[in-house]
Amino acid sequence: MSEPWISVVIPAFNEEHGIVGAVEAARDWLDARDDRDYELIVVDNASTDATVERLAPFVDGHRVGLLANDRNRGKGYSVRRGMLAAHAPLRLHCDADCVGSFESLPGMLELIAGCDVVVGSRLAPGNRVARRQPVHRRLVGRTFVELCRRVLGEPTRDLYCGFKLWRGEAAEEAYSRAQLDDWVFDAEVLAMARALGYRLCETGIVWADRDGSRLSMPRVLVPAVRDLMATRRRVRREAVRPRVARGLVVEPSDRRP
Repeated sequence: MSEPWISVVIPAFNEEHGIVGAVEAARDWLDARDDRDYELIVVDNASTDATVERLAPFVDGHRVGLLANDRNRGKGYSVRRGMLAAHAPLRLHCDADCVGSFESLPGMLELIAGCDVVVGSRLAPGNRVARRQPVHRRLVGRTFVELCRRVLGEPTRDLYCGFKLWRGEAAEEAYSRAQLDDWVFDAEVLAMARALGYRLCETGIVWADRDGSRLSMPRVLVPAVRDLMATRRRVRREAVRPRVARGLVVEPSDRRP
């Protein structure tokens, strides 16, 4: 296998009904693009259903690989493990329910020429959201994004959409410094990348909400705020590169060739 041009990292926990569609969508899009090698890494977070069994026919030791956590360590741990195990100069974090968002990847690949991290967004201009989250989840989610803005100074409008494209260097620098294993990890790694001087862009993507989310936002908000405060201290301590390019670029105004 030659060096892959892109690594796609898919975290999975009890995704027996969705993992096949996620892997097929990623593989079909990548196979159709060109003949270059790619790397597709599924990180299973100790699923208790048939996720691993459903995935087994696709794992070939060549383009599709599986990393299995020894126990449930959290989504943040799973994404971090996959991103740091990846080899390609471009690395895509793709949640299992974001398979429809591959339609937006060509535009993100254009943007990465002028950015270090391209954040797929359900709120930025150009988004096409086929089915939105329930109102209560949107309200709680936006409340948390506002907390991130106030605590971390993080201007990204849609922190938790699971479709983000990273340059390899930026991913390694940010994720190797990250410590949060739960869902707050998105805020942590984006704040870390920005503090290290990497340039972030946010662009609207194709997306549809999936029923059956297992996250109870009200229950996790209090510990999440605690994590944010710890993240702020850690980001300030570990940001060793000059703090440049801290603003948020929303496509398409600041594209570079």
